[in-house]
Amino acid sequence: MQNAQAISKYLRISPLKARLVANVIRGLPVIEAKAQLEYGGLKAGRMFKKTLDSAVANMEMQHDTKREDMKILEVRVDEGPRLKRAKARNKGGRAPILKRMSHFTIVVGTGKE
Repeated sequence: MQNAQAISKYLRISPLKARLVANVIRGLPVIEAKAQLEYGGLKAGRMFKKTLDSAVANMEMQHDTKREDMKILEVRVDEGPRLKRAKARNKGGRAPILKRMSHFTIVVGTGKE
């Protein structure tokens, strides 16, 4: 089985929000997944679309496979580092704010055993 992958790192979106989109496209053919991401209207969808386009280009270059024959084999969203910020509170106090980042991994293949 021929596979190709693409990884996007340090994306400024919470992994929880990104996993909602990852669950939608997992296991779909590339053409259908791209349509889901394009017309879903979510920020994570725009980020996943770029990563998916990169994985498809890698597959086309490395294994000379047509886009119509490709299928998404694996979609993974890992947690990246957190930016630690603070919000002012009463009496000179502070409340921590964690701005989370994500790492996306998409593996595409022919889907034929």
